[in-house]
Amino acid sequence: MKADLRNVDWRSLWRGMIGRDSAGSGRIVPPTGLTAQLTLLTAGAMAFLAVFALALSFATGRLAERWSQSLAQTVTVRVSAPADEIETLSASVMGIIDQTAGVTEARLMPQDEVENLLTPWFGPDVPVEALPVPRLIEIREDGDEFDADGLRLRLEAEAPGAVLDDHTRWRRPLVSAANRLRVLGVVSLGLIAAAGAAMMALAAQSSLAANGQVIRVLRLIGARDVTIAQAFVRRFTRRAALGALVGTLLGMIGIALLPGMDQAGGFLTGLSFQGWGWLWPLLIPVIAAGVGFLATRWAALRMLRAVP
Repeated sequence: MKADLRNVDWRSLWRGMIGRDSAGSGRIVPPTGLTAQLTLLTAGAMAFLAVFALALSFATGRLAERWSQSLAQTVTVRVSAPADEIETLSASVMGIIDQTAGVTEARLMPQDEVENLLTPWFGPDVPVEALPVPRLIEIREDGDEFDADGLRLRLEAEAPGAVLDDHTRWRRPLVSAANRLRVLGVVSLGLIAAAGAAMMALAAQSSLAANGQVIRVLRLIGARDVTIAQAFVRRFTRRAALGALVGTLLGMIGIALLPGMDQAGGFLTGLSFQGWGWLWPLLIPVIAAGVGFLATRWAALRMLRAVP
């Protein structure tokens, strides 16, 4: 037995089992089988979900900015008075607004436009013209010189029945909800990365456990645990990168096929990437490869220390 062991070409065996090329590492880590398929599937699924989470984060960011800008630049004055006095009061309010600094445009909304705003609430068959609907004055302000509080106090003193609404009550909850959705998208990306790392670590541990006998032989010929782990790290990193690349491309195709904001009636809030934003999903395979490398290396070294 000892003679047989002396005649073994350990150097050739070592190079064949843990070479630096992909074929050498594949002799320790099985290139096919359930573990490889699950690794590719997991990386692809996580990357697919990451694309949508990234798109959600960008879309909600744009939505919050759009809502904030549109609502911040518009102020509404609601004029309520008896039918025989509303025209006079509306003209008086318009005169006060014309004297207010910071107002770029002020217009009295036509009656048909006001009715269109009320139709979704009352329905098309309700005689809106018979209701005591107040007059609405839309004000466009530049945001620097406009003093909403000063105008509100002047209206209360000179035009009772005119109420200024700067949309603060509506704007804050909407912007807050959009910002929270953006944070939720970022948190989702973190959870996806953590779940992918956990799956890669479990797959690496499973592969190491299945090759315990090979690992013992490698140790007999002087292989270090770090060198043995490199074979697993290379193979699983490639699997993570390949699966994530396929999942990312499928996710980008799915995002591109979504209807635009105009076609969806604003429901999807433009859930897509714009301009250079389409380059951001391409970082997902790179990040997936890095996560796979770190997770596999940690799991492999931890498993090798536990193997006698």
